[in-house]
Amino acid sequence: MCNKSLTIIVPCFNEEEAIGVFYQEVTKVLCGLPYDYTILFVNDGSKDGTLAFMKQLAQQDEHVKYLSFSRNFGKEAAMYAGFCNAHSDYTAVMDVDLQDPPECLPEMLKVLESGEYDSVAARRGDRKGEPPVRSFFSDMFYKIINRFSDADIMPGARDFRLMKRDMVDAVLSMCEYNRFSKGIFGWIGFRTYWMIYENHERSAGKSKWNFWKLMKYALEGIINFSQAPLSFVSGCGLFITVVSFVMLIFIIVRRLLFGDPVAGWASTVCVVIFIGGIQLLCLGVIGQYISKMYLEIKNRPHFIISDTNAKDVIKIK
Repeated sequence: MCNKSLTIIVPCFNEEEAIGVFYQEVTKVLCGLPYDYTILFVNDGSKDGTLAFMKQLAQQDEHVKYLSFSRNFGKEAAMYAGFCNAHSDYTAVMDVDLQDPPECLPEMLKVLESGEYDSVAARRGDRKGEPPVRSFFSDMFYKIINRFSDADIMPGARDFRLMKRDMVDAVLSMCEYNRFSKGIFGWIGFRTYWMIYENHERSAGKSKWNFWKLMKYALEGIINFSQAPLSFVSGCGLFITVVSFVMLIFIIVRRLLFGDPVAGWASTVCVVIFIGGIQLLCLGVIGQYISKMYLEIKNRPHFIISDTNAKDVIKIK
């Protein structure tokens, strides 16, 4: 056993069907590695038997630690809690459904041990088995956020990532309440090696991410790391103002020169509705940014841990 340590952070939400299979598979890999390892499960307010399963594993294996939230705070909070309570040389984030294959860990550790990179991140080489509509919107999201933000996010990137201590500390230094880890990883920089792997199906259970949740997550990522929506609505306002001014001059000249009154209430109503819709859109975008500011100013904790078997745990942050 070498003198270096490894922590695997595993966020879980209603994953009682998958957690046992994950533990078996990841333990097979970790037992063959020369590292002092810890499997840190984070129970994100599950309503099923996930926490009971974690406690059972912790009793059987001293390498298993768990953190249990007082309620569901979301995957981003679960990852952040894991980072706050991981004190190892290397830290990885993995999904419990085995879509992040544990057999990649030895190669990822080998890359970091070379000293050339600070993190190894996994990305899917294809989207086999994924609905075409979902793939289209996912590709569009990556193009938009990379075009209009400072965050460098690789298309197909997952949260599956192995990092050195310095990079984990940098992630923790970004303590904003509205977290978008893919953007944070890209924004802080560091030398990252991208490992491509084939898409894997879930080992058990059902995905907690539907299309609308993913859409909301993507919009939050764009808002958190880009001012492009604000620039867009400002441009719309400027464009409509210019067009309206030109049309006003046209109507006045037409009336003075030809004495032709402007007829057609239908066209007037359409214009009013169109401008009203643009105004509501602009207010909605501005409102999203204000709501983010509101949550940050309230300074509420990212998570609250109600139960754990780990020592010296940061329970509220």
